[in-house]
Amino acid sequence: MLTLSKNKKNAMNRLSAEDGFIKALAIDQRGAMNRMFSALNVEATHEEIERLKEIVSEELTPYASSILLDPIYGLPGAKARDEDAGLLLAYEKTGYDNTVPGRLPDLIDGLSVKRLMDEGADGIKLLLYYDVDESDEINDQKKAFVERVGSECVGEDVPYYLEILTYDVEIEDAKSPEYAKVKTHKVNEAIKEFSKPQYNVDVLKMETPVNMNFVEGYSKGEVVYSKEEAAKAFKEQSDNTHLPFIFLSAGVTMELFNQTLEFANEAGSKFNGVLCGRATWSGVVEPFATEGEEAAREWLRTEGKKKITDLNEVIERTATSWHGIVEVN
Repeated sequence: MLTLSKNKKNAMNRLSAEDGFIKALAIDQRGAMNRMFSALNVEATHEEIERLKEIVSEELTPYASSILLDPIYGLPGAKARDEDAGLLLAYEKTGYDNTVPGRLPDLIDGLSVKRLMDEGADGIKLLLYYDVDESDEINDQKKAFVERVGSECVGEDVPYYLEILTYDVEIEDAKSPEYAKVKTHKVNEAIKEFSKPQYNVDVLKMETPVNMNFVEGYSKGEVVYSKEEAAKAFKEQSDNTHLPFIFLSAGVTMELFNQTLEFANEAGSKFNGVLCGRATWSGVVEPFATEGEEAAREWLRTEGKKKITDLNEVIERTATSWHGIVEVN
């Protein structure tokens, strides 16, 4: 059971649908967003990325319980969101320093939890890259970092969403079958660790504990997990935390993401919703870059709306309300 202050509970309500499902839209990408434009041979300006996030927010937040944005490009989008949509703001710098071992986290310069709240944030999101099997020297730095942000969120009485992306120091490609073989261990140990009370996390934003592209019946090539092994991994993940947790889409197709949620539910996972990013909106980048704003809005009002409303239906069928696992102090 998670104990929340009255203020945190009210903020959690603003970030969730009335039924206690988290149907959140993630568009806090910075480096990834630039790469999406570069793939189209377009070098987008700061103002263009800002504008794209703004129109995505304006067009899609009527169908989302909340939106996750970054304070670098996302503040106009925060102001453009639907009045019923809550606001999560990212606190971390994008990416990590490749010249230093350990993928260590860092915060955006000149910001604090208080300053993010002054911009209207109902919750704070921190991204952590984590390999449970990395050295204690590296992982102790990360644990202390997560604790510090947790203490800051407690001090400001605001919900703390921790996003964990796992990796293996020895495996370069996280989408490879080699990584798929160790992913369950990496993800399920991470959720267990950061559910501990010293981190003061309120919601965990997690990867699925298997790569569904390598699950029997879902794979178009090599199979790494039987359906039974995959189901066991989802159940173990859920059992490893008492906190609300939600799935990230990790850039997979919307079709596969929806199938994943159905599979998780059938496996007994008690996940509480999603923070879905590129699976929902990535298709808007090309019309925006090549045809302009009106073409982008048309895509969002048709394809984008269908993706997010279809996802909402799946969430309502498969997720569990977090209302039953929190108490107010």
